[in-house]
Amino acid sequence: MTIKAEALLSLVVNAAEDKKAHDVIALNLKEISLVADYFVICSGNSDTQVQAIASEVRKQAEQKGVRIRGIEGMDTARWVLIDMGDVVAHIFHREEREFYSIERLWSDAKVVEFS
Repeated sequence: MTIKAEALLSLVVNAAEDKKAHDVIALNLKEISLVADYFVICSGNSDTQVQAIASEVRKQAEQKGVRIRGIEGMDTARWVLIDMGDVVAHIFHREEREFYSIERLWSDAKVVEFS
């Protein structure tokens, strides 16, 4: 089963919000990068919350038949990256998100608005 990038983006955002992720934003990278169409960036207040968010994103994506290409950082839960091809989720511990500030690194990307 194939899911379109926009549907996957919505699924990832909803999964993160289901686990009370903080400051969820999505960046549209279509015009500026070959890495992915979208980045979803969010944070949790503890290692446990970061792992819970990442697990929920993975679970919901897999239920829709999305192939997870890679997951990094689950052991330390400071910055978990989930590569789903068109969408890459970055789930940070609050402190790491402030330190790395990847939104600033990708400042050319447009922020996707959600209803």
